[in-house]
Amino acid sequence: MKCAVIMFPGSNCDIDCYHVLSEVLGQPAEYVFHKEKFGPGDFDLIVLPGGFSYGDYLRAGAIARFSPAMDSVLKAAEAGKLIIGICNGFQILLEAKLLPGAMKRNRDLKFHCHDVYLRVDNDETPFTRLYKKGEIIRLPIAHGEGNYYADVQTIEKLKAENRVVFTYCDRDGNVSDAANPNGSVENIAGIINEQGNILGMMPHPERSSEEILGNTDGKRLFESILRHIEGRTTYGR
Repeated sequence: MKCAVIMFPGSNCDIDCYHVLSEVLGQPAEYVFHKEKFGPGDFDLIVLPGGFSYGDYLRAGAIARFSPAMDSVLKAAEAGKLIIGICNGFQILLEAKLLPGAMKRNRDLKFHCHDVYLRVDNDETPFTRLYKKGEIIRLPIAHGEGNYYADVQTIEKLKAENRVVFTYCDRDGNVSDAANPNGSVENIAGIINEQGNILGMMPHPERSSEEILGNTDGKRLFESILRHIEGRTTYGR
């Protein structure tokens, strides 16, 4: 599985993602600078990491969306390559219209940096095949603009098409306002596109992928991707 980690000015989780892909999973990985371009067949997985691209000026992800590397990301998306946007990467995917909706400031206008519980709502994606539907996992968040919003029609479409992948909940799996760290509509923490090859999520799986970090709930997300890419002809998923 050949992986690309896109580096924008202000990215700060690119090293973490690269480490998990290359050192933890042992897969070939490359940094791709935001001014560089690549072919749609050059990589099996493209990661848009967390951080504060371009200082979050205008809106989080609004300027990064116009980086030259994003032209290559768009073409890779059309070719069906797997793409994951984590935190700021999710914001960039929204700005690029690769995923529906928008991201607003956290409802309390505060930066949140702590662990949250998530319910896995869709275990049939390339990113979640090693989780179980309804499983509760714990991942860290670190964002000031993680309040996902979309209009009623879009939300209903996401739900009807099983495209809500992760939902904020408490440790017992209860979805409530108290378990919502940022005010996201319907407690949405992660969604996927119609074709199923692009995932955007606010929590950080790369920060919970090694025992030394005290949590490996995020590791299975990357292992799911690897399993999908290595075995898609065998498993047909």
